[in-house]
Amino acid sequence: IQPPEKPLQTEEWNRLRESFQSREIFEEVMLHSMVKCNSPIDVAKSLLTHVAKSNGDIAYKLLVKYLILCVQQRQTSEILDVYDIMKSRFKILENGAYTLLIRGLSNSDQWRMALTILEEVKKIMIPSRTQYESCIKAASRHQEMNLAFELYHEMLAKDLVPTLDGLQAFFDFSRGMKGAELQKELFGILLYLRENQLYPHKTFMRSIKLWFESIPERNWRGHLTNIKESGQCPVCNRQLEDSSLTEEEYNNLREKIIRDVIHGTDAFRKTSPQEFEAFQKFVENRLPFDIVIDGLNVSHVNARKMQCENLFKAVNYLAKKNTRLLVLGRKHMLSNSSNWKREIMEEMQNKADFFFAENISEDDAFLLYATLRSGKHCKFVTRDFLRDHKACLSDSLTRHLFRKWQRGHQIAFSPSAEGKHIHFSPALRYDCVVQTTGDTWHIPYKDIFEEKYSYRVPRKWLCIQQK
Repeated sequence: IQPPEKPLQTEEWNRLRESFQSREIFEEVMLHSMVKCNSPIDVAKSLLTHVAKSNGDIAYKLLVKYLILCVQQRQTSEILDVYDIMKSRFKILENGAYTLLIRGLSNSDQWRMALTILEEVKKIMIPSRTQYESCIKAASRHQEMNLAFELYHEMLAKDLVPTLDGLQAFFDFSRGMKGAELQKELFGILLYLRENQLYPHKTFMRSIKLWFESIPERNWRGHLTNIKESGQCPVCNRQLEDSSLTEEEYNNLREKIIRDVIHGTDAFRKTSPQEFEAFQKFVENRLPFDIVIDGLNVSHVNARKMQCENLFKAVNYLAKKNTRLLVLGRKHMLSNSSNWKREIMEEMQNKADFFFAENISEDDAFLLYATLRSGKHCKFVTRDFLRDHKACLSDSLTRHLFRKWQRGHQIAFSPSAEGKHIHFSPALRYDCVVQTTGDTWHIPYKDIFEEKYSYRVPRKWLCIQQK
């Protein structure tokens, strides 16, 4: 329904309601439309006045819808009025209403009120990251950086993962500000990106660059660059950290993954122990492999092609340099169906070892086992993130080693633009994470915004050095 353009009297609202099919939800539907059309606030107010007159009070749902409109239009005094009404009528509000109030007030000159509401939320539940980040941005915007960082650390302590957008705000609002403590905190955010293998997008990277260049008397200069294959930065000639693990780190990681992930609690809910034993025997008799391929994953790379054709291209390409390949397949690949042609499968089996698991098996564990048993040189091909396994690892050092091993051993792939070929990005010799030597920082960044963790490491870097 189209909302009216000016406030109406009770009789006029009643007439509209009469003409509406489902009268019991008329007000709700009307307010919903007002939010969509961004109607003037006094039109919405006249509807609430009508409801209050007719029913004696206004239902919670309607107040929340009205609140959405007020927040949308930054009507601070209205937001505060709604808050007073809600507080007097309901002992506690649900999370969505708190989020709206915090968001609305943190964007206004009454931003400290948002902090008061955040304190209220803390008494009944763990605030959400959105609620925290609204308050952090408000504090940063008003140059209250100590307060912003206090909230940020509180948020991390509650295991809430900040958004890249939230982290960027710190750099945006600290530009040109002095203080060793502030600098230490911002370096801490860069190390948080390193620790969690997060890659800033272009706008966030620019904020970091501008912040460095604005530090008084420090003389930092940033340049965008591509790192050479050898791992050397063409701008400052520094060598980036190596992506390979030491012998001791590797053995340590291998033991822990085989213990925690592969023989751990639930890695094999989808696989029978007998099948995995058969797989272990199969691997032990044929070690070592150079590349282990998640066959099903690769077979879906190009939806326009037959699955066996996609896999055939990959095997052909990867088998070129006398590499020993292991392809993890599924039994249904042997069925000679429209997607899996027998002659193509036979030709592939001349170029690589194949292990065909039951159709429901979880192949990450197979992939990890075969790759780690083959030794430090062995790489693997999949588009999966292997996130679940990281979560099974018992301590943060092992998780850190696992990610580093993954960055240095996972071969990423994607279809070429016209879909004829598969493009493989070899695993890098240098480590693709934020890194510093004290007088230089190297920050890998992505062209596009990606909030989620990605197995694809960026190829573009920001090099910052002190002149």
